[in-house]
Amino acid sequence: MVRLTGPFSRLGVCKVLVAGDLMLDTYTIGKALRISPEAPVAIIHVQHEENRPGGAGNVMLNLISLGAEVVAVGRVGNDVYGQALKELLSQEKIDVKGIVTQSSYFTPVKNRIIAENQQVVRVDHEKFMNLEEQLEQQIIDHLSVLFQGVQVVALSDYGKGFLTNTLLNAIIEYAKRLGIPVITDPKGTDFTKYIGTTMIKPNLTEAYSAANLSLTSTLEKVAEKILHQVEAEVLLITRSEAGISIFERKGERQDFPVRVHEVKDVTGAGDTVLAMLAYAIGNKLALAEAAQLANVAAGIAIEHLGCARVTLKQLASRLLKYDGENKVFDEEHIFALQQALKGQKITIINVSGVEGLTSTIFQAIRKIAQQDHLKLLVYIRDEKPSEDFIHILASLQEVEFIILATSSLDNFCQLLKPQELHLIENVYVG
Repeated sequence: MVRLTGPFSRLGVCKVLVAGDLMLDTYTIGKALRISPEAPVAIIHVQHEENRPGGAGNVMLNLISLGAEVVAVGRVGNDVYGQALKELLSQEKIDVKGIVTQSSYFTPVKNRIIAENQQVVRVDHEKFMNLEEQLEQQIIDHLSVLFQGVQVVALSDYGKGFLTNTLLNAIIEYAKRLGIPVITDPKGTDFTKYIGTTMIKPNLTEAYSAANLSLTSTLEKVAEKILHQVEAEVLLITRSEAGISIFERKGERQDFPVRVHEVKDVTGAGDTVLAMLAYAIGNKLALAEAAQLANVAAGIAIEHLGCARVTLKQLASRLLKYDGENKVFDEEHIFALQQALKGQKITIINVSGVEGLTSTIFQAIRKIAQQDHLKLLVYIRDEKPSEDFIHILASLQEVEFIILATSSLDNFCQLLKPQELHLIENVYVG
């Protein structure tokens, strides 16, 4: 894996239009105290209940957590669940003017019963229903308003009937006219309805089904068929523990393995991948950089129960762990460090390596490192410090990170907000 803290540092605010099936995820959390006398099932003593936007709504939440602005295009029913869903999205500062209400439709609700950090059962209330033509046309007529300031489109299809062929075609064609990339998370076996999308990201099973090929066929054959069907520039296949594989129309393939500490729940991992891809592409990152960041984000998501929201802080912290052998940061990578250290107490030692690692510097590091709960950063103020000096500093267990001279130490301190700043001058005894 290439060092991703550089690309990460290029992430900023971008506006994403997310269109897809909205649903309400409810969580009933408690403890399994005993077995029911009525049937051989656990009795769950409820301790906590909560509602979260699900489906395309989970994509939106992940985008907000990453720092994007979001325009929601979706559908709810004329019921309390639909109203709750719109309110939850509005509370997150998501633009909900593209959400329509279909009176004959029931807002999908997925209730997950969780006990002892394990999902016991999921109860779904939903029915498939195509979007009414009148509402379909209403959205199409307002695309010029919905697309204002948008830099990338994410289509999240859960197969509930909102993303009709007509609506898909209208959104994709409008985005193409504006030169806006479209990233599609598909559903079903007929991918031709997504013709014109810039990127399509099925999982492995969906890809083989859509290509109508047996599992003995190579991924290259699957990719060739899907890319031809959809006329997309990129096919990205999520392959669970095998990571992500990318195929481009010109025939190139790239594979990126996933790294996970502990798999707790894969729910919503695909939403996280879609959100991270959209956010990265919206910030003009290269495809390989976007895919690897999406891989890391998905790895974080599946370490949590339910649909998890991956934050910039979590992403930055994980990137720094993956790059643990390299403690050295220059100006390009400071943003990742800033995100990872948010809320932590840090101290900075400002040193010069002109004379090497003197006893003065070494003793100062040892003394300051004894303070509890402080992350120790060493700032090297020399314009061109010795590689040997950097290497020796990096070998010290007490040193968390090393910062090479930036354009302004004051600006750097404004970013990281250290509790303490120590200027170390070398002192020698003749």
